[in-house]
Amino acid sequence: MQTPLTRIARLTVLAFVLSGLTGACVYRMNIQQGNYLDPGAVAQLHDGMTRSQVRFLLGTPMVPDAFNQDRWDYLYYMKRGRIREAEKRRLTVWFESDKVARVEKINVIAPVIVPTTPAPKVAPPPAPASAPAPAAAPDAAVGSGGAKG
Repeated sequence: MQTPLTRIARLTVLAFVLSGLTGACVYRMNIQQGNYLDPGAVAQLHDGMTRSQVRFLLGTPMVPDAFNQDRWDYLYYMKRGRIREAEKRRLTVWFESDKVARVEKINVIAPVIVPTTPAPKVAPPPAPASAPAPAAAPDAAVGSGGAKG
């Protein structure tokens, strides 16, 4: 026969084990912060662009530098569920005289270029040999010398 203290101890251990197992089933949502950097838009970025062109292309920078107005930082952070490593990207645009002077990319994905090949030319199917010739229109039989009234 079990003593009440032994029974309580066993139930307590069982409760801790079950709570530990159910804790592993907790949903962890994705955490996304900053500016998503579209690879196609980043590929269009080049020296000589104005600030308004960069803002149109990439959006407003997430972290404006209060001490240096000629530097825009675009930061992106993505933590997917239970994956330990977070995805971090940084794009820094440097301006001189309100034009892009240089671009610094850290862990920015290059655009995927899909080669465009023309579709193969397909010859039209041959006409059936037993097909009748197209009938001429009745107006086509009248010569051009006819008088019109």
